[in-house]
Amino acid sequence: MTAHRKLTPGKLIIASHNQGKVREIQALLAPFGIEPVSAAELDLPEPEETGTTFAENALLKAHASAQEGDCVALSDDSGLCVAALNGAPGVYTADWAEADQYEGGPGRDWYMAMGKVEGKLAELGPDTPRNAYFACTLALAWPDGHAEVFEGRVSGNLVWPPRGQMGFGYDPVFQPVGFDQTFAELEPQQKHDMSHRADAFQKLVAASF
Repeated sequence: MTAHRKLTPGKLIIASHNQGKVREIQALLAPFGIEPVSAAELDLPEPEETGTTFAENALLKAHASAQEGDCVALSDDSGLCVAALNGAPGVYTADWAEADQYEGGPGRDWYMAMGKVEGKLAELGPDTPRNAYFACTLALAWPDGHAEVFEGRVSGNLVWPPRGQMGFGYDPVFQPVGFDQTFAELEPQQKHDMSHRADAFQKLVAASF
């Protein structure tokens, strides 16, 4: 088994244009002397996510930013997996939110996306299980092509209508196991401590620092 590479203090590219995701990763990296800069800040292009798994998409993004930015890059591919929907939306989590906006061009409408999930569950009947999990795959890539992958998840149940203002994406309908609040109702630090991203990040920290 190949030994993990260690990360050293300094610049690291977060291979994402999603500002909510970037903020979460920046908060997780803060204690380690890492100076995170997002792909959006560097004006790096977003590669087309053609993978069929979280790991494939995470690696695509990490490799692209590492090559373009000539620096170690960290990417995240994550999504909501609903058991009754055979794991959907899964790797297509963001695609379910794609919308045409009248002003400002295409964008993502997360309320619409949450409504799609709820509508599909409603079609299956009132007794349909509502358990789901958020999955996260973090990929680290170096300019020389070396890469490492770390996976995490958090389980919960879907609620309707959406509740809370503090999260992003599907957070307002996701109630983690053992809590009465949705991710969007929890204080950001509470979510950071228990999220799918935190689970994957703990594995990255154990291997990389």
